[in-house]
Amino acid sequence: MTWTIAPEPYDSPVAAALWRAYYTEVSDRWYLLHENRRTDPAELEREIAAPTGSELAPPGGQLLVGWYEGAAAGSAGVRLLDATTAELTRVFVHEGMRGRGGAPRLVTAAEDAARGLGAKVMVLDTRNDLVEARALYARLGYEETERHNDDRYAEHWFRKSLN
Repeated sequence: MTWTIAPEPYDSPVAAALWRAYYTEVSDRWYLLHENRRTDPAELEREIAAPTGSELAPPGGQLLVGWYEGAAAGSAGVRLLDATTAELTRVFVHEGMRGRGGAPRLVTAAEDAARGLGAKVMVLDTRNDLVEARALYARLGYEETERHNDDRYAEHWFRKSLN
């Protein structure tokens, strides 16, 4: 089977379901590592509702969804930080779909979307415990750099030229 990557409105039910799955996984991983517990359900609902995702809408951004066998299996978002710098965000593939080539396809599609928005550089941040993500970004040519934001959960920052 093959992947299909397509733009998706940030406020669609498909986007909401992927955001919930993404946030649940990364939040639970953080709390299990640091506090030996899963995310409190009330906190999960509050945090999922907080960011609207509107920064992932044209003309300054784009949300992409990866479809596998007709099911929404992953996502990647890109948003412009300035006229030539885009940020890669919300890269996620459902656990059961991993290892099938979706993540590199999503990141590549996000890079293409960033170029279409005028970006020359893509940046991103991630955490220590998201080792799979760090390995993916390195494999795709991202280089670790100095801090470029003040996200309290970010521990690694990456950059890639889109030329």
